[in-house]
Amino acid sequence: MANGQNQPQEFAIVGLGKMGANLASNALSQGMKVVGYTLGGASQELIQAGLINANSYEEIKKNLSQKPRKIFLYIPAGPIVDQVLDDLAAVLDKGDVLIDGGNSYWGDSIRRHDRLAQKGIQFIDLGTSGGVSGAREGACFMAGGEKETIALIEPILLPLAVEGGYVHAGPPGAGHFTKLVHNGIEFGMLQAIGEGMNLLESYYDKLNIGAVLQCWRHGSVIRSWLIDLMEEAYRTQGGMQNTPSYIEDTGEVNWLVSDAIQMEVPIPVISLAVMELFASRDDKKNWARAIAMMRHGFGGHPFGHDAGIVRERKEGRVGDIYRSSRAKK
Repeated sequence: MANGQNQPQEFAIVGLGKMGANLASNALSQGMKVVGYTLGGASQELIQAGLINANSYEEIKKNLSQKPRKIFLYIPAGPIVDQVLDDLAAVLDKGDVLIDGGNSYWGDSIRRHDRLAQKGIQFIDLGTSGGVSGAREGACFMAGGEKETIALIEPILLPLAVEGGYVHAGPPGAGHFTKLVHNGIEFGMLQAIGEGMNLLESYYDKLNIGAVLQCWRHGSVIRSWLIDLMEEAYRTQGGMQNTPSYIEDTGEVNWLVSDAIQMEVPIPVISLAVMELFASRDDKKNWARAIAMMRHGFGGHPFGHDAGIVRERKEGRVGDIYRSSRAKK
């Protein structure tokens, strides 16, 4: 049954972690119908907000009446994505749409698109930015896929995005590639701010750093959300000394550095930012504390070592670096 003008948009989310749950809340608050599936079941808060809790992929299919069905994945990158996609494809009908909103590698997304197309399942790679607050209040989406497939999910994405925060970036793989480049730029910006904080802390006299950060938020060339997060964290945590300097990450930007080498495109700032992040795990630096504080602010990333994220980083790549034959055409 096609979606009529008076029918609310409907879709499912597999993976109701920080991003998936907040996107579901965003959609529910706008009157959309959302079916959710996650290990351990959906939270009572989401269920009370109207989410339909599915206990199996079959229940997802049963509870989505509009065709083609649209199912978003917000799960960690790696082999689990292939497993979930294959399991869903075995249940769904031809023409249904699967959307990977996680931080998968763009080469893997092209491969997944081609494999699912052979089964008659449509696939979109959807880079999602804005952190937890963006998911709840308005995200930034970068979509990769065929124009006809993208058109099926735009009526869902546009209301969930902040104004101007949506782009059909290009063909399959483009959504996750542009999100990967975005993450690399983010690393470079975080490193620069962290190094600036280290300089402020190392000045010959004691500075009113909190006031300096507050000043930078208003009219300065470097004003940004990251500076806002730095100022808030510095103020609420009483400085930097109580924040561990060990920075954990899931390893996606490592892929970008490898891609840049394959493309012979120099990215010295981003590459050095990755190296400095590694260095944080062996030494205690104020710049590392600053980055940890900002990452916690925008994404809820943990302070210090996290075994689960280490596992995600080590399992995140599937196969070798993808060299697309299309780039040679």
